[in-house]
Amino acid sequence: MLELREGDKRAFFDAPFNAYGADSLYVTPMWSDIDRYFDAKKNPLFKAGNPFRIFTAHRDGKAIGRICAHMHEASNTRHNTNRAYFGFFDVADDVEAATALLGAAEAFGRAQGADEIAGNFNLTAMQQLGVTTEGFAAQPYTDMVYAPPHVAALLKHNKYEPTFPVSTWEIDLTSANPEALLTDKARAALIDPAYEWTRIDRRNFAARLEDARNALNDGFAKNPMFVPLTREEYEFHAKEMMWILDPRISCCVRANGQAAGVVVCIPDLNPFMRAVRGAYGWNAPIEFIKQRFNRKRAVIIYYSTARTHQGRGLNSAMLYRVLTNLRAAGYEKLGITWVADVNAASLRQVEKLGATRLHSLHLFRKALT
Repeated sequence: MLELREGDKRAFFDAPFNAYGADSLYVTPMWSDIDRYFDAKKNPLFKAGNPFRIFTAHRDGKAIGRICAHMHEASNTRHNTNRAYFGFFDVADDVEAATALLGAAEAFGRAQGADEIAGNFNLTAMQQLGVTTEGFAAQPYTDMVYAPPHVAALLKHNKYEPTFPVSTWEIDLTSANPEALLTDKARAALIDPAYEWTRIDRRNFAARLEDARNALNDGFAKNPMFVPLTREEYEFHAKEMMWILDPRISCCVRANGQAAGVVVCIPDLNPFMRAVRGAYGWNAPIEFIKQRFNRKRAVIIYYSTARTHQGRGLNSAMLYRVLTNLRAAGYEKLGITWVADVNAASLRQVEKLGATRLHSLHLFRKALT
């Protein structure tokens, strides 16, 4: 017998382990993150008045699926939509459970007056997007959505249609040629005295974090799905990066006292999170030390150039610096979180470096009228 519960955060955390099994490539967020994401007193998205619900599906007393449903009124206003979102949709290959979870999210959306629902959209632009539709054998990096093939199939069974295709990528740093990025404009940007190149490290973390936010908000201003992040929102999701940063592999560029561009790149934490199963137990310090001394994989969370500096080669120059530093630091693989298929410029850059597509993902949408 299937039971649907609302508001059980611990079951919400446990559900993917039960749904996918020990051999799955899925990697859980940390329990501490799940706990604070869905705390209406801590998460700025919900403090701003956006309603949300979390649901879990239980069979024989065991959580086998989960979903969150939420509104993002700033997104609806900015993009002239009337949409509810679902996220963190993870479920066993169980039609009844998937239908119950999606039905609960749809009912939430209708109650909010939304005329459609779409996901996965895991709360904000600082988090993960999409449902895996290809590349199921590829190991995901930090901040990449992963689900087995049956999840997309269950969405289609429930009359959801795929839209907004995106891809994740991987670069083999042992064979990549960063010089391929050096156009004449990029070479000029590297030596332009107007540009101040800085690292993101603990000593200057707060200031560089604000630069990173400003570069993201300005550079992504016209991108579909994006909503500019307040300082509180950005710090809520990014401030814990201070403890995992490798200052050699990110960069921030300033000009005239303002952020001109940023590449936020971190070591891949998925091996650590998999080893500790998302919880800070007795083995977490040991696994963290092991991870620090065996860093071979890194991931670019995002890169962005402020609009007044676009078209000057700065983006390519930043990526050249980051890739060169990654190779010098002994990293062997670099993941790149989702790039929209409509973003031709970013796709050209990753293809220049011989990147291979890891996963294809889509948002899945359904009309609620």
